[in-house]
Amino acid sequence: MNVSHASLAEWGSSHIKLRKDMIILDVGCGGGANVNRFAQFASDGRVFGIDYSPTSVKVSKEVNKKYIEEGIVEIRESSVSYIPFEDNTFDVVSGFEAYYFWPDLVNDLKEIHRVLKINGVLLLVNEGYKCENKEIRKIVENWAKLGNFKLHSPEEYRDFLSKAGFSEIEVYEQKEKGWITAIATK
Repeated sequence: MNVSHASLAEWGSSHIKLRKDMIILDVGCGGGANVNRFAQFASDGRVFGIDYSPTSVKVSKEVNKKYIEEGIVEIRESSVSYIPFEDNTFDVVSGFEAYYFWPDLVNDLKEIHRVLKINGVLLLVNEGYKCENKEIRKIVENWAKLGNFKLHSPEEYRDFLSKAGFSEIEVYEQKEKGWITAIATK
């Protein structure tokens, strides 16, 4: 996943502006590549990753060992449904290919909203969505059936983000590849 989603992650992340002093949380950090990418940039900040999979937490800690030792990165086992941080902690919260697996999408987004600072930004980056490209849509619909998760249209992204309390919602599509990025502000 770290290698196969690198281009997607770079494209999605290009839609937000990062500062070196930001405090960032990656929800569903998986193999830790995005935490690592953020840590390289946020040298004066902190980067946290959470994942509910003990295996992913272990791998992410290995990938980010240097930054953990430097005190820039911290990885924890946790669910998006209960994020173990105080209100108004993060400048950015990201989710790369993760929201498909969240147990209660709107309430889990409300939990993210809680830990974001005022004017903090949520970044969702996904490879599959209800896109107009019929060939890609057929592939991702089959993928969603296999994974037992739901795909959403750009309008549905705006709707569920709005229901969770977010504003200034922007959705970007890479239609040729079937990629989508949603950015929302607290």
